[in-house]
Amino acid sequence: MGWLYMRSLEGHATPKAYLDAQFTYDRDTGRSRVLASSVVGRRTYYAAVEWISAGTEAREVWGLVCLVRHNPRDREGLVFGYKDMSESMGPCESDCPARILDLLTATDNTNALAWRERCRSGLALRAGRSAKPTPKPGDVVVLAEPLLFRDGRTFSRFEAISLPGRNRGGLVYRSELGGLYRIPKLKDRVYLIERKAGRSHA
Repeated sequence: MGWLYMRSLEGHATPKAYLDAQFTYDRDTGRSRVLASSVVGRRTYYAAVEWISAGTEAREVWGLVCLVRHNPRDREGLVFGYKDMSESMGPCESDCPARILDLLTATDNTNALAWRERCRSGLALRAGRSAKPTPKPGDVVVLAEPLLFRDGRTFSRFEAISLPGRNRGGLVYRSELGGLYRIPKLKDRVYLIERKAGRSHA
């Protein structure tokens, strides 16, 4: 399905509230309810949608993904737009929260199964990153694999230092030879941190 644009949220306070209402309805063929939803990164709406068929009362909970564009100051007055996709379409967006995935009922649709697996894998990866210790000024970071930098030098051991104003309060890393470097995607790497007190963390 393509994008749908409108000139208002029709009385709803947020895009999330609008979409919750949009996918909650009763029809002769059955009834639809949004059981849980979330907007991730301001641009993607995820929802667990319950569908109960009329007559048989058969129940299914499926995953919904909507791409969202919300611009109250749009020059043409098209302040809100969305593009909806079911999980069976295999959306590229796969940052669905666990609390929504946990509500989905079993399916044999290969696209939906692949999408759910990508979402679960992403959740596990982010959880692993979050569990890793974050360096603080004065800590020593020891990489499991030496890192090659643009100046042709390779290092595996650095001291974390803060340069307020130059790095927006973030950290840079001083090599054993004194040069300052950035370590891209540190939490995707295997490393140890030697704290000032001498404690080490993996």
